[in-house]
Amino acid sequence: MTQPTTAEIVARAQDLYEDLQFTSAREWKKADPSRKVIGYLPVYIPRELIHAAGMLPLGIMGGGDNLEVIHGDAYYQSYICRIPRSTIELGVSGRLDFVDGMLFPSICDVIRNLSGMWKMLFPDVFTKYFDVPQTYKDEIGGTFYIGEMRELLEELEKIAGHKITDDQINASIKIYNENRQLVNELYALRAAVPWQAPASEAYLVIRAGLVLPVEEHSEMLRQYIDAAKAEKRPMKDNSKVVVTGMFCEQPPLNLIKSLELSGCYVVDDDFMLVSRWLVGDVPTDGDPLYNLSQAFLHHSMSTAAKYEPDQEEKGQFLVRAVRKSAYVSICLASSIGLVRALLCPNVLPVW
Repeated sequence: MTQPTTAEIVARAQDLYEDLQFTSAREWKKADPSRKVIGYLPVYIPRELIHAAGMLPLGIMGGGDNLEVIHGDAYYQSYICRIPRSTIELGVSGRLDFVDGMLFPSICDVIRNLSGMWKMLFPDVFTKYFDVPQTYKDEIGGTFYIGEMRELLEELEKIAGHKITDDQINASIKIYNENRQLVNELYALRAAVPWQAPASEAYLVIRAGLVLPVEEHSEMLRQYIDAAKAEKRPMKDNSKVVVTGMFCEQPPLNLIKSLELSGCYVVDDDFMLVSRWLVGDVPTDGDPLYNLSQAFLHHSMSTAAKYEPDQEEKGQFLVRAVRKSAYVSICLASSIGLVRALLCPNVLPVW
C-alpha cells in the first residue's frame, strides 16, 4: 500500500471540514441499519461511552464561517456567540436529520438553553444536557460525575437496544488512549519542526476526528505524522507563536493560514480540546466509570474552559505551553492580563 502524501491527507481532511452535510457520518450510518450517531458540542464529552455502545460520536462545532445563519437568528440574539445560532441552523435546515441523539455539555448557560430548545424542535431525538463536576473532591465531584456517566450509559443502552459492559467500555478507553497519544505526537512534532507540520494542516487532520470513527482517525494521524517526517520542507525565519483562548468557538481556517502567511509558526494552541482533554492514558482495567472520573478530576487539561479549584494553578497551563515551546516570541491570547502574568520577559503578548 502506497503511503499517501501530506497533501493528499490534508485534502481529505479539508473536504471533511468543509462538508456541512456530514456525508462521511451519513455513509457510516447507512452502511449498517443498526448503527446510531450521537452528536456532541464542545468542549468535552466522554466519547468512550458512545463508542462502547457501537455508535459514532459526531463532534459539532457549529457551522463555522461557511454557513450563513438565517433561521438561527430567529432563536438567539445576534450578540450571542455563533455556535448556538449556527447549530440551530444546521438542525432546522436538515443537515443533522440523521443524528439519533445530541449531547450538550456544560459549557455555558446558552448551551444549557440550547439543549432545551433542541428537545422542543426535535422531540424524537434523544437530547441530554451533560453536566460535569465543579467540585474536584472525589467523594463529591467524583461521585456526581460517575452518576452522570451512568445515567448517560442507561440512555445509550435504550437507543442501542443492548447492555454496555465494562469490558466494552475498557476496550473503547484503550482505543481513545491511542488516539490521544497520536494527537499529542502530532503536537510535539509541530512544536519541534513547525515547518514540517504547519498548524493549518495539523488542525485539519485533528479536526477530522470529529466526524470519522476513532480507528479511522488514528490511521489518518499515523499516516500524516509519517508523511510529515519524511517530506522535506524549507525552514523559514518565522516567529513561534502560542495561540490560546479559542477553546470553544473554533477559529476560521483562514485565520490560522493568515498567521502562517504573516510569518508565524503556531507551535501550540487550545483548539479542539476534546481530542486531548484527558492527559495521559486512562487505565483500561477495573471500573471504567471510576477511571474516567478520576482522569477528568485529576488528569485533565488545565485551560480557561475548565473550573480550576487550585488558584495557584490558574493560568499555569499557558505558562507551560510557552516554556515547552522553546523560543516562543509571541503569545496570542484572549486575556492580556493573563499573558503578562507569564513571567516570560522575552514573550510579546498580543490581544
